[in-house]
Amino acid sequence: MVFPVVGGTQDTAYEIGNSLRFNDGDSPSLQFTPSSDSNEQTWTVSFWVKRGVIGTSSSQMIFASDTNYDEYVFCRFCGTEVTNKTDMFQVFMVEPNSREGNVRTTRLFRDPSAWYHIVVRCDLTQGTAADRLRIYVNGVKETSFDTASYLNQNDDNVNWNSNVPQAIGHQKQASSVERHLDGYLSDFYNIDGTSLGPDSFGETNDNGVWIPKKYTGSYGTNGYKLEFKQTGTSANASGMGADTSGNDHHWTPANLAATDVTTDTPTNNFCTMNPLDVGANLSNTVFSEGNCKLVKSGTTSNNGDQVVSTMGFANGKWYWEIKGVSNPENMFWTVFTDVLGGQAPYHNNYAYSMYGDGNGSNSQIYESQEDAQKGYGIDNGTCFSNNDIIQMAFDADNYRLYIGRNGSWVDDNAASGGTITSGSGFNESSPTGYYQISTAAAQAGFYRFAVVIAGSSVAHTTEINFGNPSFSISSGNSDANGYGNFEYAVPSGYYALCTKNLAEFG
Repeated sequence: MVFPVVGGTQDTAYEIGNSLRFNDGDSPSLQFTPSSDSNEQTWTVSFWVKRGVIGTSSSQMIFASDTNYDEYVFCRFCGTEVTNKTDMFQVFMVEPNSREGNVRTTRLFRDPSAWYHIVVRCDLTQGTAADRLRIYVNGVKETSFDTASYLNQNDDNVNWNSNVPQAIGHQKQASSVERHLDGYLSDFYNIDGTSLGPDSFGETNDNGVWIPKKYTGSYGTNGYKLEFKQTGTSANASGMGADTSGNDHHWTPANLAATDVTTDTPTNNFCTMNPLDVGANLSNTVFSEGNCKLVKSGTTSNNGDQVVSTMGFANGKWYWEIKGVSNPENMFWTVFTDVLGGQAPYHNNYAYSMYGDGNGSNSQIYESQEDAQKGYGIDNGTCFSNNDIIQMAFDADNYRLYIGRNGSWVDDNAASGGTITSGSGFNESSPTGYYQISTAAAQAGFYRFAVVIAGSSVAHTTEINFGNPSFSISSGNSDANGYGNFEYAVPSGYYALCTKNLAEFG
């Protein structure tokens, strides 16, 4: 069995610096049209992908010959429109005269915390049908398929590497139905004229984990490498669609912003919120921006349902930021102890929350314990405002929670001033410095972060920044290891929640 790559100890020989975040609701894409036809029979596409929203109605396109012609290829995660095939991976090819190749995995790709490495290997000259299109996931060839049919030997008209529009993250069919990717792409290669296996792009490290490695071969006439490392928006060498192979096949971005270039990569996987770990009544909450943005409609009450982070920790010191875009006074931002078998944050767990009390007048910190509210830690007479950035610093070694707002740490019953090391701890009578977590709670399990929807019918928008922000950052601050991109300075000794830091400090 092959498990998705989620991080951990990684080799440092080849580091991937960036990924590109595709938000389905924005209709994002990269576009490129080769200047001439090349090899449509033999080619290899290699990429790393981390999924955003899971189980969507529309299929999510990874790459396609973006054309209305009767010959094309596309690669996608299936949506509910493909009956009973949701979240399967599919490569579909159409040749003239309605000849089709259709390979769709039995495997489901439903882990939004994982980076998957996928290689699509095409060689239509092969005599054995199954060798004409091969799929590899994390270095292993897929052999179990929901369906598997192949084009004829020596077919050569699928409009890949040809003089028609090519797309990444998008496909437009003749019916004018458009489909887009929701998630992250990284280290994207197209090799024109060569059929390659996964070992050209990855390898197994000493811990048995499949990791990226630098490709050293040729690219062919229409081949390219996309690193998404620049933050421009034009189709040139300084744009996010820049081809860094040396072939200068630069791609034009559409509906992609500078904030969509992230450092969440296969070699340093960042925490996000988990659309699969939610309360039962969150059907009216929409995940977007790579699961870093939550939008709840104001039509119904959610009665305190929650969304939980993809990563947790048992020790170490961790920092993240939350932007309360709209109606933050009706949101809870919570650190909780995730007891094995528990359903966070209010089911037999301890939770430590900061929130606006809903009346627009106060922000509060309190502790809940096994479904019982223990008491308020602070009632500071100041409530959150739209677009406030809330800072959370959690010391899991000493069981302390620090709260900040717009660059100032809460101290001595005030919403401004103070430092992260001052005070003796929040309590109901004299809150100063930090909130000291009880010993029982400290021993209850490991910690995770949750966004809790207040039990009201008020609409909310929240964006969570674990170091991979979905919103614009004006200053830009990283932790001491150089990881993360935050609005405010990361406290000394605290770190962004990502796999490199977890391997070192977690």
